[in-house]
Amino acid sequence: MYYSFAELKKSVSDKLNKFNHEAFQKRDGSRYEMLQEEREYLRPLPDVPYEIAEWVYGRAVNLDFHVVYKKNRYSCPYQYAKKKVDLKVTDRFVEIYHKRDRLTTHNRFPDYMKNKYSTHPEDMPPAFRNIVQWDDERIRNWASSIGKSTRQVIDRIFGTVSIKEQGYNPCLAVLRLCRTYTDARLESACELAISRGIKVPRYHHLKAILTANQDIIYKDQQEAGSSSDDSSMGYLRGSDYYREGGDPDAE
Repeated sequence: MYYSFAELKKSVSDKLNKFNHEAFQKRDGSRYEMLQEEREYLRPLPDVPYEIAEWVYGRAVNLDFHVVYKKNRYSCPYQYAKKKVDLKVTDRFVEIYHKRDRLTTHNRFPDYMKNKYSTHPEDMPPAFRNIVQWDDERIRNWASSIGKSTRQVIDRIFGTVSIKEQGYNPCLAVLRLCRTYTDARLESACELAISRGIKVPRYHHLKAILTANQDIIYKDQQEAGSSSDDSSMGYLRGSDYYREGGDPDAE
């Protein structure tokens, strides 16, 4: 019977020492003697325990110097923006490699976390704005040229990030919608998203509005409401209007 953990440890140590010194039953020597003979051939254990790793190859580094893995972003030195890197991913870490050279190591975000940033300050020097095609001023100016609501959306996106570079990609994704849907429609979509109470409209919010033509319906209701004094509900065209052939009453 043992009355303390220390007594138990000493007893186990004594039993183990006795076991290792006992002679083999089918060969000469003991475990302890074999260890002494083989000791000069043994190498020390690695400083870091072995971990099973997943390799992800050819991942692009974004303009904000971050690499995306499972919807989270990990920074690497700014010199590697727009280049391809490889990721070594374990249960605890994300390591970023370029041509077999390890660039940096991050603690891995759990899989249930989304849209998180792990940023090493040394990866993003002040010279950043001199080497990329976009900066926050140009992005804001582009938004202003589209309209007041678009500028408001872009300002809100920048307001959610800890460093402005993290807002570049989501802002550009929003602004590039005008290439498919025109400036006027993007402005209407931004205005509609804000009016619906979406605090920070992003690409997926606006894309859904534009794809469903909700921005067109919204503008039509506004125009109808401004031209009708007694229409408290606004004006909504029926489904026949959007069928092929346009307004059935136009002929």
